[in-house]
Parts: sequence; structure tokens; C-alpha cells
Amino acid sequence: MATKAAMSEQIVIIGAGQAGAQAAQSARQAGFAGRILMFGDEAEPPYQRPPLSKAYLQGDLDIDRLYLRPAAFYEQQKIELRHGVRISAIDPAAKTIAAAGGETIGYDKLLIATGAPPRRLTCQGADLAGVHYLRTIADSDALRPVLAKKGRIVIVGAGYIGLEVAASARKAGLDVTVLEMADRPLARVAGKEISDFYEALHRAHGVDLRLGAALDHFEGAKGRVTAAALKSGETIPCMAALVGVGAAPSTALAETADLRIANGVWTDEHARTSDPSIYAAGDCASHPSAIYERRLRLESVPNAIEQGKVAGVNMTGGNAVYDAAPWFWSDQYDVKLQTVGVSEGAEERIVRGSPEQRKFSVWYLQRGRLLAVDAVNDPAAFAVSKRLVAAKSSPDAKILADPAADLKSLLP
Repeated sequence: MATKAAMSEQIVIIGAGQAGAQAAQSARQAGFAGRILMFGDEAEPPYQRPPLSKAYLQGDLDIDRLYLRPAAFYEQQKIELRHGVRISAIDPAAKTIAAAGGETIGYDKLLIATGAPPRRLTCQGADLAGVHYLRTIADSDALRPVLAKKGRIVIVGAGYIGLEVAASARKAGLDVTVLEMADRPLARVAGKEISDFYEALHRAHGVDLRLGAALDHFEGAKGRVTAAALKSGETIPCMAALVGVGAAPSTALAETADLRIANGVWTDEHARTSDPSIYAAGDCASHPSAIYERRLRLESVPNAIEQGKVAGVNMTGGNAVYDAAPWFWSDQYDVKLQTVGVSEGAEERIVRGSPEQRKFSVWYLQRGRLLAVDAVNDPAAFAVSKRLVAAKSSPDAKILADPAADLKSLLP
């Protein structure tokens, strides 16, 4: 039962994404009976972003199915959603936030869940019509008509977003060129075996994948993009472009509050920032990981949900600790990649199964300890590896390498 103090307190959440929505829900589930206000700078209620590059972009998913909860849920839970409101500053001394329109709102506990918007190019032609980014429903809505046209789209960056959009564009019948500065796709998030598999997969589907290729600028006519010019001097004609060169944590608001920044908004294991009344969660926040014994900042839905739960509980007086094993996924064509953990620092890779048969997994080890697993169309490997990574296990390498061995025998 909520205390009298809890009933009179006010929680304010900046950011209406997965982390913010989950925190509001978890605060209510923890018994908080005070006022909850959630501010989002978009016009829509909280929604899931992964389908924006896949099913929603392709027209296979209606917008209502993107929403995390129906409008009635927020009314029933007395969570006040303020759409299309941009917050401009936080005053921790006064415990207030300032909206761009001039309104000042007080808080007892504050959550920053502002995410990580895409990095934007500043080269010549970057502001031409037809140069797209992908993070919001509006972005996906703007890109969707491109898939109904004929012609070529140039995608800058062979990370998750770039490759997922490449798959969607090929499914729609577009010609696709992907430019990647590195010597392999997914270079920042996966090992060579996964990169080689996805390179072959996209080439087999007709993608013109250019590795070691750097964009210099875009060219245009009448204000619209017409070509991508490479640093090599080559020009690739196109009717549209998508830029997917990573994301940067949104820390500007935290900086107005003089909060500690460390590759995102610094938080402790309770999702609390350097100000005890302010919390942070999701893509914008970095946190200490007991599993990896270092700080991490993760851009993933599972992280946003689990960290949002911890923040929501702790803003109501709880003492929950966040240390979930990270996991991610990507859908491209008929292939599902599921990743557990962070492979950075791995000294050994063990491939289990057959890339040729499109069902295999790569196990990343450091001094025998399992750091991470990439599972391609292999849900069993994904399920077992989640438990092994969380337990900081050192599995038998011979069992890992033997596709006939039962992975469950590795579980404690």
C-alpha cells in the first residue's frame, strides 16, 4: 500500500519510449499512488521502434500494433501523457523542468529516458530532400513511399539499421547500394564469421555492398538528392538515401542539470544519476555491469525495459539492482540474428553449426569465460547462452564446438 507521502509525490518522466513507459508502469505496480507525468517530443504515445525498419516500413504492420499500450491503459493507470512537448532544461536545485513553451513543472523524482538519436551527417548535400534517417514513426512514414518507387537507394552504413532497411528495400524491388567504411558489415557489433555470413546473404539478394567505401557528399537537383559521391571519386546515382552511421546518447538535458556524463548519463546500479532525485534509463544511460566489471551503455529494447523497471521501482523507494545480461536481435530477409552479451575483448571464437545451412552460432570466449554469443536461426543456442553469460560461465569448448552435443549439459 502506498504511503501518504508517496501519494502526494510527483514523478516526472522525460522521454516516452520503451524505458519511460516501462518505468511509469513499474512505478504503479510498486504501489506508487502519486502523480506521474510523461513527456514525449513526438505526437504518438509510447511505441516500439524495431519494426520501423522492417514490418512497419514494409507495410506489413499497422500503426496501432506499434503502440506499447492502448490509450485506455494510461488513463486507467493515471499516467499523464504529454505528447509533442520538448523539455528544454532541468533545474535540480528547484526540482523543476522547463518545457520549450515556457511551462515549469515540479518533480520529486525525475527520470531521463531521452534515448540515442541517430548521428547526422554534415557533408555537402546532407540536407537535400530524399536523404533519410530512421528512428521515429515519422521517419519510417517518410521512407515508406520510397519503397513503392523504382530506382536505387544508397544506404550509408552497414550496421543493423542499414542492413535491415537494405533487406526491406530489396524485398520491395529497389536497387540497393550499401556503403560501409569498414572492411566488413556489422564490424562494430559482431565477429568476422557473422560479418561474412551477412555479406554473403545480402550479395545473394542482389545488394551492391561496397566495403571500404566512404561517402564524400551528396549531389542533388532542384533540392532533391540525385547521387552519392564517394571519396574515391565515383558517383552513384540514386533517387533516395538512408543514413545509418550509429547513434549518440541524448545527454543535453542532463548537462543542463550538471549531472555526471560517462558515455551517456552516468547511473549507478540502481539507475540513479549523480543527483539522488534523478534517474536515467535506456539508450541514453550508462550503467555499471557486474557481469562485465565495467560500464556499459546499451542501445536495445531489452535493456530499456529492464532498466526502466529498476528505475520505476526505485523512484518509489525501492532498492532494485540492474544487472541483466544484454541481448539484441535483428531480422533480415528470412534470417533472425539473436545476440547475447558483449563480445568486445574476446580472444577465442567457436563456431557451432553450419553457416551454409543458415543455422549456426558463434561463441566468444575470453580466457575460457563466455562473453557473448551470436545465434543465427538458432533459438536453442540463444536460450542457453543467456543463462551462461549471466552466470559468467566458462563452458567446455569441446561441447560448444560439437553440434551433436546437448548445450543444456552446460547449464549449472
